[in-house]
Amino acid sequence: MSSLKLAAAQYPIIEHQSWDGYCAHIEKWVLEAQGGGANLLLFPEYGAMDITALMGNDLRQDLSGQIEALQDFLPDFLRLFSGLAQQQALWIVAPSIPVRVGSEYRNRAYVFGPQGQQDYQEKLVMTRFEREVWNIAGGTEPRVFETAFGTFGINICYDVEFPLIARSQIEAGASLILAPSCTDTLAGYYRVRLGAQARALENQCFVVQSPTVGEALWSPAVDENRGAAGIYSPPDYGLPDDGVVLSGELDRACWIHADLDLKESARIRREGQVFNHRDWQDQSRLDRVQAVVLK
Repeated sequence: MSSLKLAAAQYPIIEHQSWDGYCAHIEKWVLEAQGGGANLLLFPEYGAMDITALMGNDLRQDLSGQIEALQDFLPDFLRLFSGLAQQQALWIVAPSIPVRVGSEYRNRAYVFGPQGQQDYQEKLVMTRFEREVWNIAGGTEPRVFETAFGTFGINICYDVEFPLIARSQIEAGASLILAPSCTDTLAGYYRVRLGAQARALENQCFVVQSPTVGEALWSPAVDENRGAAGIYSPPDYGLPDDGVVLSGELDRACWIHADLDLKESARIRREGQVFNHRDWQDQSRLDRVQAVVLK
């Protein structure tokens, strides 16, 4: 099977009053996506930071302290999403969450399957805020996830702006790249979006973006969130001329839904106007750049 019904979240950071309230909120979002027919749900980067609303105000304002305190919630967080994936027979890419790994923290997007499958992708390239202020470290390993509907990779936010990450996943068999994101400016949103569209073009595959949206002024980590979910393809025969399969309304909390046939990637790679996927290797035969002085 290569077709799937996908839902990408434009997810708001909510100030929850209790853990039960958080669980009810997540369950409502999952059931809403499933009600739209989805069997693969994509939540955004750092969507789990709304859990920090349950901490005292001093801890909320402490960037280091809050991610340390988040570790106490991690087992319940994993059980929540794993349970929903199994109960509703869904694949879920959960909101990413900082996780302690040895002496450092890494940003992980966990994947949950309908038969209890569970794994994760770590963010690999860190932004200035993560590196210089938040002290969240990058992972080292791109992964692909093989499922009944096909194989996909995850590029967490900034990662999708670097072509070799997605390319390694495509060469490992992925025909879909998921890009959960969290950006506090329109410029940041468009950087991720343009990166996603470039990865769709050069790899002749689908790429899906899911952002956080709205204000959470109580949180110094995710206080402002701008963006729209999007599903992108290579612009080619039988696909949108601008490569935009679907784009959500900017900054609105909602799901966007699309039916995707992942066999389209193979068709375009075989029959397209151009062969970006095949011709990638031609870059390796180019000589060194020669500086030509024109004075």
